[in-house]
Amino acid sequence: MKQGRTIMELAKELERQRAVRKDYIADTRSLEFTTQKGISTLSLGINDGLEQFAVNELAHQQIASRLQIPQRYYNKMREEYPSLLDENINSWFDKNSDRRMIRTLDGSVRAFLSDRYRRLDNLELADAVLPIIKEMRGAEILSSQVTETHMYIKVINKKMKAEVGVGDIVQAGLVISNSEVGLGSLKVEPLLYRLVCKNGLIVKDYTQKRYHVGKQIEIDDTAYEIYSDETLQADDKAFFMKVQDTVRTAVDEAKFQLSVEKLMQTKQETTGNDPVKTIELLADQYILNQNERGSILRHFIMAGDNSKYGLINAVTRGSQDVESYGRATELERLGGELLALPLIRRNLLTSHVTNAEATMKNITNVISLAR
Repeated sequence: MKQGRTIMELAKELERQRAVRKDYIADTRSLEFTTQKGISTLSLGINDGLEQFAVNELAHQQIASRLQIPQRYYNKMREEYPSLLDENINSWFDKNSDRRMIRTLDGSVRAFLSDRYRRLDNLELADAVLPIIKEMRGAEILSSQVTETHMYIKVINKKMKAEVGVGDIVQAGLVISNSEVGLGSLKVEPLLYRLVCKNGLIVKDYTQKRYHVGKQIEIDDTAYEIYSDETLQADDKAFFMKVQDTVRTAVDEAKFQLSVEKLMQTKQETTGNDPVKTIELLADQYILNQNERGSILRHFIMAGDNSKYGLINAVTRGSQDVESYGRATELERLGGELLALPLIRRNLLTSHVTNAEATMKNITNVISLAR
């Protein structure tokens, strides 16, 4: 499992972000988009003043999506004809006006969202779940991180464990994640942690989600700042109480045993005898880049285990090699995706078939696995 911040470092960063972030609800007619020297700025008319923020990459994508400007054309204007980009955006802001939530941090627009977006923020989430984790017997926070788009808290329970093979022990755990910028729901996901190589596998089954959908905020045609205490209304407190209950029940003995049994079954499922082709097809199906392909293939070959279990472990082990914490977590989820796939046909390849036949059957086998 990739290491991020300590829980104390996470708490400190969340407090820092709370102190400097600003959120607004604004009619798009009160916005002005300008680009100079490759940097785009969004200006908000607030009462008699003006607030200006640089626009980050995600906000660019969300503005393009909202205005239905194709992303490739948006990027082309941004690079080659920025004044045309400004004219396009400002014209559509005026013509098809609506109200947006604009989330800013450290002087930049980090998200351009619907005014119905419900702020389920990282600090409130951490404040709600950390005491529950502390109460859990045997619980330990192994890794945590806050990135530009997500927060993650990864926990194991040392008292809930099982042997997948002789000396091959997995422990139960959970992953709590959230996005403040519109890139997914608040999630509580089961985790299997393999001690021998410190791999984390995020189980697809039994995931609990809470969505960032709320009531439309009633304002006039101007813009105004939303303050932090407005997130602490009674319905939000009730919501986080439900999240606490979800965390309490996330590490469940029966569900853990079912996941372990499914993991043990993968030891009997072959992926064929051509690891290069196996990883090639896996990479094409799940859009892995060249570095990720190479890392997973290396771990797959070094382990000498061509079973589905070996493939899952190669993917989750490869997650530790990528630089991005968020991408590492996606690869841990990919391990869970592979675990959730239906059983593949076993023993397709025998010593009696030719290499060409073996390759074709291997391709069929891995495609079957990837569906």
